[in-house]
Amino acid sequence: MQTNSNGFTDLGWAKIDTDRPARTGAAETVYAAGKTPEQVAAALTELRRAHPGRAALATKCDAECVAAVREAFGDEVLCEAGVAVVGAFPEPEAGPVAVVCAGTSDLPVAAEAHLVARANGLDAYLIADVGVAGLHRLLDRVPQLREAACVIVVAGMDGALPSVVAGLVASPVIAVPTSVGYGAAFGGLAPLLTMLNSCAPGVSVVNIDNGFGAAMAAARILNVKVER
Repeated sequence: MQTNSNGFTDLGWAKIDTDRPARTGAAETVYAAGKTPEQVAAALTELRRAHPGRAALATKCDAECVAAVREAFGDEVLCEAGVAVVGAFPEPEAGPVAVVCAGTSDLPVAAEAHLVARANGLDAYLIADVGVAGLHRLLDRVPQLREAACVIVVAGMDGALPSVVAGLVASPVIAVPTSVGYGAAFGGLAPLLTMLNSCAPGVSVVNIDNGFGAAMAAARILNVKVER
């Protein structure tokens, strides 16, 4: 391992960007898919060493990866919905951010957005199972949604929920298509196209199943910089 004066640590197989918080206000997050459990644990260890006062994150963790991270960090780690959070969540610096999901099958992606948002200084809360197939469930939460500074909307199937939400609130809406759905959903392509073609103005769209990207977009919209 070698710490570079240019702001990264060379682990041999990866260069951990330890300088990212100073540049962007947000630390590097480990994308666990394609890495061994040991590599994920090593990357998180380096991020914690470089910034001991802030949570270190890994996303898209499988069961083996979660086990390795738990073994490395013990009670210091929270693992949920494929996200490993090492260290305490910071005190919220902006928000609130509402993370809304259409159905319970969309919950893993919504939970990813929720955890990443909290780890990056956002006051975030989750509203689940309010899809357009039972619109009265969403309408019951409109007063709460209108209090949010930003709304992340997660949906698969027909992907219609972000357009509905954007027609009800004044805050920015970030849409997240999920790969949930039958064959014609094409693994999330159908809701992605629906969201990109939203007739509600001002809807921003991230990639399929990218709860992480939605949370980071919300942090940038609200100009949060957790400097620890």
